[in-house]
Amino acid sequence: MKPRVAIVGVTGAVGQEFLRTLEQRRFPAASYKMLASARSKGKTLEFAGEQYTVETLTESSFGDVDIALFSAGGSSSKQFAPIAAEAGAVVVDNSSAFRMDDGVPLVVPEVNPGDLNNGSKIIANPNCSTIIMVVPVWPLHQANRVERMVISTYQAASGAGYQAMVELETQTADMLAGRPARPKVLPHQAAFNVFSHNSDVGENGYNTEEMKMVHETRKMFHDPDIRVTATCVRVPVMRAHCESINLTFSKPITEDEVREILASAPGVRIIDDRENSLFPMPIHAANGDDILVGRIRQDISQPDGRGIDLFVSGDQLRKGAALNAVQIAEQVVANNN
Repeated sequence: MKPRVAIVGVTGAVGQEFLRTLEQRRFPAASYKMLASARSKGKTLEFAGEQYTVETLTESSFGDVDIALFSAGGSSSKQFAPIAAEAGAVVVDNSSAFRMDDGVPLVVPEVNPGDLNNGSKIIANPNCSTIIMVVPVWPLHQANRVERMVISTYQAASGAGYQAMVELETQTADMLAGRPARPKVLPHQAAFNVFSHNSDVGENGYNTEEMKMVHETRKMFHDPDIRVTATCVRVPVMRAHCESINLTFSKPITEDEVREILASAPGVRIIDDRENSLFPMPIHAANGDDILVGRIRQDISQPDGRGIDLFVSGDQLRKGAALNAVQIAEQVVANNN
């Protein structure tokens, strides 16, 4: 039976990516409802060859909805996701509102699809940086338990939304024309600059983005003892994040073993051409579904053979957000049929 689907926050960057992903994957929906804030009411959208009118998100929006894909921000999710669930819809929420709630599954389908079977009507989509990391790390962890992860991220403007992407483009043009950059969306100049991720810094010195990677990994891996530390940075790239990942395994592991495992891992594509210095880049990951993995090498600082370095790149709007949510929805449909 085909579900009736609502897209909440449809006019935003991730909402638009929801539509592209649903159409490309030919998601088996009976109908679609386009929902957004009141300022978008009446806008028309073309999707899968049909015209849709955007409706205002209200408490009565979900009486005829089976699956609701949310990407409207944490406050909207906290207000409306429980209402949608109470009305009978399965909510796949892209915000951080429910990720660490007990009983709410936090899911990457390549990692922990079984967590969808707990009966919860609300399912959380992990943070984009976490998704991009765990897709290649999980199959390695299954083969040889990862004890420690050290991650440095290089995060594109897309992670801060459509207006941040516009700001990067505008600032780049301004600076090339000799005009000053004027940050409005992001806290610092984005063009020709690198700065610490624009999330709040806690008492322990870690920002919110970094702690998401710690807590979310532990929850999805069902491994509260795995040690994770991250440094998250914003870079002047339009879309697709990169990450440097250093792993310490419980037992020695070789580069060749890592390549063999990742060669057959779902959602992963290896780009690791040392001769031509060709490795994962945002320009290759953008608009793609796979997490690109390269720079696979033994960590020479760990002489016991338990250390491996990786460099990965993935599209934050695709697998880091919309695609992962749609894959969850596909799994929900499969589980119910």
